[in-house]
Amino acid sequence: MSFSHREETRGDRLLDVLTDEAAGLRIIVSRLGTELISLARRNEQGSWIGFLYRDDDLSPPAKGWANHATVMGYFLHRLKDGRGLYRGEPIEGGTHSFLRTKVWRRAAADATKGRLTYRMAPGDFTATEYPLRVSLDLTYEVAGGAVRVTFRFENEEREKTAHVGFGLHPGFAAQSFESFRLSMPAGVYRRHFSPTNYLSGETEEINFAGGEMPFPRERLPGSYILELVDVPNRTFLYEDPPTGRSVAVDLSGVPYVTLWSDGGPFLCVEPCWGLTDHDEQRAFEDKAGIQTIAPGAILERSFVMAPQV
Repeated sequence: MSFSHREETRGDRLLDVLTDEAAGLRIIVSRLGTELISLARRNEQGSWIGFLYRDDDLSPPAKGWANHATVMGYFLHRLKDGRGLYRGEPIEGGTHSFLRTKVWRRAAADATKGRLTYRMAPGDFTATEYPLRVSLDLTYEVAGGAVRVTFRFENEEREKTAHVGFGLHPGFAAQSFESFRLSMPAGVYRRHFSPTNYLSGETEEINFAGGEMPFPRERLPGSYILELVDVPNRTFLYEDPPTGRSVAVDLSGVPYVTLWSDGGPFLCVEPCWGLTDHDEQRAFEDKAGIQTIAPGAILERSFVMAPQV
C-alpha cells in the first residue's frame, strides 16, 4: 500500500494529509471550507514542491488573495450584493457562497484507495443559505500521479427540482505574475463579459486554433469567463518555466472555465458549473449555466489536476 493518511492541527484548523508515497504526490485539505491548501510533489532531492499559491501556508498575507483552492457553491461566484431570490424566497451568501465558510465533516478517509471525502448535508446550512434539502459529498482522490476532484450532489426533495452552481477556484503558483503561461486547447469558446463582476449579457465567440492563452494578462484581475462551446480536447496546461512546475488540468465534461489573477504570482484556472449573477439580477433558478437535479436524483461531476516538476 503506497498511501498514507494523517490528521494535523494548526491553530484552529484541522487538516487531512494524504500522501501517495510511490508517486511522490501529497495533498493537504483543511476542514474549513474543505479547501485544498497544498498540492505537492516530491522532487529528485526528496523535497516537497508546492503547486498552489501560498502552498501549505495558512498565515494571512500582507495583501492580495488569501486562499489556495476555494470550493464554490451552491450558487457560484457572486450573488449580486450578496443576496437574491430562489423560488421567491430570499437567499444570502458571500463571494463564493456558504461552502467556503463551513467546517465540513469528513465522511470517509480511505487511505487504501487514496481518497478523502467530505460532506455537507441539510442541517449544516440554513434555509437562507440554501432552502432545499440537498447534500454534497466532495471527494479528493489521488491516483496515477493526479488528483481527481468530484462533486456528488443528492437532491433529497421528493417533489422539487434542485438548482445548484458549483466549482473549484485553484490558484497555481508562479515565480511572478509575468512568468507563467497557459496553453488552451483548440476549439470554439464563448466569452461572457462581466465588467462589474456580474454578467453584462455581452458575449464574444472565439474560434481558437490552440496554443498560449490569447488574452492580455494585465486584464486577468477582471476575469475571463469562458464557455467551452465546442472544445473536443479539454486539457489545459499551466506552466511556470522558471520553477519547472506545470499542471495539466483536464476539464472533460466541464461547461465553463474562469481565468483570474489579482496580479500576484499565480493564475487561477477555475472549472465552473454555472456562472455569476447578471448585473440585472435573475432569480436563482434562472442563473446562467445553473445545474438542475430532479427530485431524488444525483448529480456527479469531476475534473483532474496532474502536477509535474
